[in-house]
Amino acid sequence: MDGSKLKVFVDFDGTITTEDVGDSIFRKFGEPKWVETIIEDLHNDKISSRKCWDLLCASVNKIDENDLNKFIDEMKVEPTFKPFVNFCDENKIELFVLSDGFDYYIKRILEREGLSNLKFFSNKLRLISGKLIPEYPYFNPDYPSSANPKQNHIINNSSDDDYTIYIGDGNSDKEASQYCDYIFAKNSLLKFCERERISYWPFKDFNDVTIRIKELLSKKRLKKRHQAQIKRKHAYEAE
Repeated sequence: MDGSKLKVFVDFDGTITTEDVGDSIFRKFGEPKWVETIIEDLHNDKISSRKCWDLLCASVNKIDENDLNKFIDEMKVEPTFKPFVNFCDENKIELFVLSDGFDYYIKRILEREGLSNLKFFSNKLRLISGKLIPEYPYFNPDYPSSANPKQNHIINNSSDDDYTIYIGDGNSDKEASQYCDYIFAKNSLLKFCERERISYWPFKDFNDVTIRIKELLSKKRLKKRHQAQIKRKHAYEAE
């Protein structure tokens, strides 16, 4: 199969990076008890991700830019991700990074890793007079639980001719992954897929993903996931 027919959408926090950078920043610089309560409320679906980010930013009294950058620079990228990006390039597979986190640290980390050419869609974060100011350029009131509905980026960056692949691990991937034909899942996304009886392929790192995509590329034709086709069809009709 021609790799140019594949579109890969990858979560950032905890998937490309070895830990959730957004959560780590607020655990480091925010009011500890407040931060844990906010994150727990998000994971228990008591608040939306937008509300979560608003509260987490408010939990940081004042932050020094150098301290923030130094902390971000300590965040590690999954070692197998860069070889995976090279594999995608070699096979003309288009790759997009989708995040419910913030551009401030995503851009900095990708540049550090020599991956600034990757397309990514995220919320925005500005640092003004020591305060963290979040912005949500992709917020859609039709999907109020998400600050950055990832499914919109999947729909806008793929066509009916494409075979779409999602790679993720967490809460913000649950809805978006259902719009793709093939799902690589771990952690809470894996548990969600099992609970909802959504087909998926478990993975530990991007080596696992690469091996499986090579197998997919060896096939003449790939069968699309019916439920994903229905989801995308409804989204197209709603536009």
